[in-house]
Amino acid sequence: MPRSKVLTFILLAILVVLAATPFLFSGSQPLSTAAKICVFIVLVASYDLLLGYTGIVSFAHTMFFGIGGYGIAIALERLGAAWTSVAVGLAAALVLSAVLAVAIGLLSLRVRAIFFSMITLAVASAVAVLASQLSGITGGEDGLSFQLPNELRPAFRLLAEPILGVTINGRLVAYYMVFFVALLMFLLLLRIVNSPFGRVLQAIRENEFRAEALGYRVVAYRTTASVISALIATVAGALMALWLRYNGPDTTLSFSIMIDILLMVVIGGMGTMYGSVIGASLFVLAQSYLQVLMEAGSKALAGVPVLPNLIHPDRWLLWLGALFVISVYAFPGGIVGRLRQTKQ
Repeated sequence: MPRSKVLTFILLAILVVLAATPFLFSGSQPLSTAAKICVFIVLVASYDLLLGYTGIVSFAHTMFFGIGGYGIAIALERLGAAWTSVAVGLAAALVLSAVLAVAIGLLSLRVRAIFFSMITLAVASAVAVLASQLSGITGGEDGLSFQLPNELRPAFRLLAEPILGVTINGRLVAYYMVFFVALLMFLLLLRIVNSPFGRVLQAIRENEFRAEALGYRVVAYRTTASVISALIATVAGALMALWLRYNGPDTTLSFSIMIDILLMVVIGGMGTMYGSVIGASLFVLAQSYLQVLMEAGSKALAGVPVLPNLIHPDRWLLWLGALFVISVYAFPGGIVGRLRQTKQ
């Protein structure tokens, strides 16, 4: 359980708003922002299984995210817009991610943390370059655009009459598919970290030597955690590709996405699955709307010296960085860690 009344309220509020976004807000941007939040909650939670619960610092997480996206994109582009293509693409991506995760785990998890991190960074960079070079398969730098199954297309109508003034079309079906799959993946991860397996991972994180002395096969547990994390990240990549109807190197394989994941984990709180919900929600909202808010503020302060230039929308990244520094200073254990300390 969240172990904090305030945290419980925030989590329930995020759940309700995400579930009701199509009926609360009009336009495509709020829906796209909510879908992106759902995907990144899963992606960040899967990475927190590695970093927060197992103590593994990996820079290859976006590689699995990209494999999921490319699995769906290549299958739908080559095999046609059908659910069988989605199933084949996702299955192939999951198998490839599992094989790579096991290979990286067995070859690299025996080395010290910094060397393992460098190995994962090298592997992720190699995969990103490979995706850019194999233009015949991946579309190169341009990526792949594809058609979705008929039920997920905007022209599809699930119901003839609108509900609460909202037309139930294929775009809405696609959003709720992303929402419910993300919710299922998050609950699965929550169950894993609260199982005996999850407790062993935490023991390895706290004292690897002591855990091994107690008879636990540390490499096997860490490799299993890596595989689970990779598979969940692959599902997140598949959801992102299905929502965008496109996948390319900058969409899922970019190193900047890896940095964003790290920021979300730190903001929400490492070693707390609920931190991924808050961290992803705040970060994606800031990415989507901070620039808009700064533009409105700059126009409102047009007659005031200095201030309009200070909050000019072109400087939104500067203020996003400042907000991150302030959040880390104010909440060194993440927002969830601070809320659990208060227990109010």
